[in-house]
Amino acid sequence: MNMNRRQFLSTALAGAAAGSGRGPNVVVILADDLGYGDLACYGNRNHQTPNLDRMAAEGARFTDCYVPMPYCAPSRASLLTGRYPFRHGMWSNPAPDSGIHIGLSHSEITLPEALKPKGYASMCIGKWHLGHTPEFLPRRRGFDEYYGILYSNDMRPVQVVHNEEVAQYPVVQGNLTKDYTARALDFIGRNRRNPFLLYLPHAMPHKPLAASEEFYSGQPGRLYADVIRELDWSVGEVLKRLSALELERDTLVVFLSDNGPWYGGGTGGFRGMKSRPWEGGIRIPMIARWPGRIPPGLVSKEICGIIDLFPTVCNLAGAPIPSDRTIDGRDILPLMTRPGAASPHEALFAMSGPRLHVVRSGRWKLHVRTPGASGALQAGPDWVDPRGPDGLTIVAPYEQALPTQHPGLESGDAPHEMMLFDLENDPAEQRDVAARNPGVVRRLKELFDKMDAEAPAFAPIKPAWKGLRNVRGGNLNYEPR
Repeated sequence: MNMNRRQFLSTALAGAAAGSGRGPNVVVILADDLGYGDLACYGNRNHQTPNLDRMAAEGARFTDCYVPMPYCAPSRASLLTGRYPFRHGMWSNPAPDSGIHIGLSHSEITLPEALKPKGYASMCIGKWHLGHTPEFLPRRRGFDEYYGILYSNDMRPVQVVHNEEVAQYPVVQGNLTKDYTARALDFIGRNRRNPFLLYLPHAMPHKPLAASEEFYSGQPGRLYADVIRELDWSVGEVLKRLSALELERDTLVVFLSDNGPWYGGGTGGFRGMKSRPWEGGIRIPMIARWPGRIPPGLVSKEICGIIDLFPTVCNLAGAPIPSDRTIDGRDILPLMTRPGAASPHEALFAMSGPRLHVVRSGRWKLHVRTPGASGALQAGPDWVDPRGPDGLTIVAPYEQALPTQHPGLESGDAPHEMMLFDLENDPAEQRDVAARNPGVVRRLKELFDKMDAEAPAFAPIKPAWKGLRNVRGGNLNYEPR
């Protein structure tokens, strides 16, 4: 029997009243634009990430985890719904200073909504980016509490919102990571006696980069490393609080990124960057830690995705998974807990813009539609970021990364349709081997076509105005100055 969203939630509530047992606490820490190669445990020798390295050593590290789009909002919506962007409809980013006021549809069932009938308290702290107007705010989408900037920290107005009210304007961005961390520790403390979901989508290392005075070194070319060091510190503080409250063995902690890096970051040797469906744009780091359930030092090389967190957490909590819609994610607890466990996915898919572009199956990746260039801007030394820091709310306005600091490879065979790559032998996507593997191309294209047939044609998004505007802060009206 198909159910709409309201029927599902009421049925889940009734089932919860009849059931018993407490599910684990869940902490999801989402970095913004963190590259696959930005952490020491993923091979970076220039960044200090001792807490994340320890988290990986004590838990599971994933080498082939993907987002379904190389953009912020679509990946976040997929994390919270378990669905590809063409299903939940968030295939583009809301942007108040561009007059794009879209948001996640109210027909979607989010993770906090699914967990609420099981007695979970929930809070989102940080970047929301699933709608900044009142009807789309986090507490309208299942969270009990919210604190953070509702969109990217380079979009105007830069303002911190607490629930539905502006709490800070203007914002000293160097304080964001510490501010969010303090709020997270407070939430954990207040909810230590009941199951909770803490969703901590940090602002960093999205541009403009900002670190607190304690972590800002002032060394030339080290701002990005300073930001990563503070982000790692934040993870360490969360783990320390869980330990101090004796909650470690009751808590699953997952750390991951929403897409590939912007300028100044690192893809770990992959081609492309944020905004492109090359590996540098869609393959992300993911680490999971749960003492007593996840064995230390596990490394999974199986394909998985950000879409898998929704069904995995629902199953752990004993919450029913919606049956009236397609849930693309799969339960990946076996990948987290059993060395050698196989991926539950025959294939994973990725979009670019409103259309499906990529299919990954096993060692093979097929770009059915052209992946485009690497993402590099053709910009000279005097380039000015139209969404750069304003110089008043940032610690280091003149140390931001430039387009000359491309995070990934720009080499390889020229982009075109139907490019096939053997990622086991060519993870950097340098050599198109489609001509030598017609059977593989045919099989992947059949998988792609079947999924593509389910993807609707999206109408163009119509901004409220043309170009970027400086938007008035201090409220949620988003009026251009």
